[in-house]
Amino acid sequence: MFFRQSENCWQVAEADRISFLVDGDAYYGALADVCEAARQTIYIVGWDIDSRICLRRGPKAKKENLGRFLDRLAREKPGLQIYILEWDFAMLYALERELWPLLNLGWQHHEQVHFELDDRHPVGASHHQKIVVVDDRVAFVGGLDLASRRWDTSEHRPDLPERNDAGDTYRPFHDIQMMVDGAVATKLGELVRRRWDLATGDLLPAPSPEGTDPWPAGIRPDLEKTAVAILRTEPGYDGEPVVREIERFYTDAIARAETFIYIENQYLTSHLIGEALEESLKKEDGPEVLIVLPRNCSGWLEENTMGSLRQRLLNRLRQADRHGRLKVCFPHRADLSPEFINVHSKTLVVDEALLTIGSANLSNRSLGFDTECNLALFSSDRGPVSKGIAQFRNRLLAEHLGTDPERVAETLSRTGSLLATLEALNKGDHFLQELPEAEPPADLTASEIADPERPVGLDRLIEHLGIATDPGEGEKDLRSKAWRFAAVVALAMLLAVLWRWSPLKEWLTLEALLDLAGRIRRSPLSVPILLAVYVLGSCLMVPVTLMILATALTFGPFQGFTLALAGSLLGGLASYLLGRLLGRDVVRKLAGKKLNRLSRKLARRGWLAVALVRVVPIAPFTVVNMIAGSTHISARSFLLGTAIGMGPGILAIILFGKGLEQALRDPDWETLTLAAIALVAALLILFFAKLFLVRKDESRDE
Repeated sequence: MFFRQSENCWQVAEADRISFLVDGDAYYGALADVCEAARQTIYIVGWDIDSRICLRRGPKAKKENLGRFLDRLAREKPGLQIYILEWDFAMLYALERELWPLLNLGWQHHEQVHFELDDRHPVGASHHQKIVVVDDRVAFVGGLDLASRRWDTSEHRPDLPERNDAGDTYRPFHDIQMMVDGAVATKLGELVRRRWDLATGDLLPAPSPEGTDPWPAGIRPDLEKTAVAILRTEPGYDGEPVVREIERFYTDAIARAETFIYIENQYLTSHLIGEALEESLKKEDGPEVLIVLPRNCSGWLEENTMGSLRQRLLNRLRQADRHGRLKVCFPHRADLSPEFINVHSKTLVVDEALLTIGSANLSNRSLGFDTECNLALFSSDRGPVSKGIAQFRNRLLAEHLGTDPERVAETLSRTGSLLATLEALNKGDHFLQELPEAEPPADLTASEIADPERPVGLDRLIEHLGIATDPGEGEKDLRSKAWRFAAVVALAMLLAVLWRWSPLKEWLTLEALLDLAGRIRRSPLSVPILLAVYVLGSCLMVPVTLMILATALTFGPFQGFTLALAGSLLGGLASYLLGRLLGRDVVRKLAGKKLNRLSRKLARRGWLAVALVRVVPIAPFTVVNMIAGSTHISARSFLLGTAIGMGPGILAIILFGKGLEQALRDPDWETLTLAAIALVAALLILFFAKLFLVRKDESRDE
């Protein structure tokens, strides 16, 4: 048997039916039909998920985006629970994604729709799996996220009006998803529940085996009663082992190839896969290799990083191709120029014996660093599985060559050569064009490349700078760190007391702060100096409200609001980082399983928890920041919650600052009345903000 558990696969289980869904039109339509038949659970796991996309398209399709579609299913099916898990993407991708997925998918929909962001991965990694499981009975795995700019038909027409998401048109897009049912779908449900548990601390119950068959009546299976292997990439993190099953599958499959190797992939930069292909090409009687890639990588950044690395690897393969058995092409249509078809698929076909489809690119990060999932088939004879693999390969070639699979099969049977078949049929308006040779930059090294799927968010940067758990840290060191963390918190509380009740309070009079703010404003470096004061003042427990008031009175309403909010965020972040540096390892290593699970649950709505504490403060500003840093609350959630929670209060101080100043300087009945109005206005703003947040929170808990 080719598959070996824990080496080149995770599990092998039988699928009652298998269907190869080529391109977004086939996948999205099938997914919508299967979800309509769901009774208990829908699990959606993705690198990106956009609530605005439509699954069903065309003149007769109902205009219903994904968010409304899932909301409708939840309303119509009281027993249905929908779980959506998306990678907590870096801010690098904020401009090309839905701006507020947590709000759109987490708050604006039915309480049976559960949306979470997953940031549980090492520095630089991402969660890249694309999996949907319905009732543990039907599952989808492949390269297609439920994201914008993915849907297309297999014709890849240049003027297709349905290729439009939220008013944004895009170029033709090619990708593949695999639909399976039976025992392998159940195993995929287990995989998703494990990841949900790791990300959120909640272990979801498995759905009961009873229920109707959700397989769409209109989709004829390509294979039946077939063993399917589940392959994974998982990085070593937080005690979990490194898993490189997909990489091992590829190297094993390439080494086993005798006649043909057919590859479609978004990237080709993996050193190990490059070496395996080089060895295959050097063989006297090795297989032909046809590789289909996009003409260019998407965007300037990818083209100058992954594109350059790809070119270097392709040059190595061409040098190793001593026997003329290699072709590297991109799919094109004559009427597309200057556009091209974006190849996003991740598939390998070896001879007529091995096939894999999934989320893993042929890049170093996909094969060892990101979280990936592929499905794979193996055939040891010329039986139905071998025929199904061959038909799938011929179907892909037919799409790229503008012909039908039967003609591809006939030509391949006659010539006995994949490359000769390509030459014979590559003459129409649809064709595979050879990628031109080029030289990558001379100073390019893999270690210097910023991988375009590498997160550069604040949390990753913090961990990269060393403010993270040391896996080799002993219990004695951790207890020492716990005492230091407790000492710093106690010192912060002591400073808060001294500023209020000791002679130090004379340094924090309104006159002193206004004098300081005035001198800062006259400086040409007023903005960075003021922000530095907020950072230093927050770390020294200076009351943030006084700093905000002095800023408002000195800089005016518009600039004052911006500077006060920015200063509060930076000052809060400084003490948050101090809490993370001193306390995060303590929480994760000494708190125990139950408290860590509670901390992760808090982090699921981390920004909401922070916002509520800002609205009704339960401890000094700096102490709250340090405690937040010591928990699983992400830096992004901390900053968002601080902005939402403090914004109304800062606005009230800005609007009524003059009245507050006059009341403090020259208290009389008029000024006291104005101050009272300002106070009531601020309290009303905070009260309604709190009420809004609490009701939203309660609605998610019901």
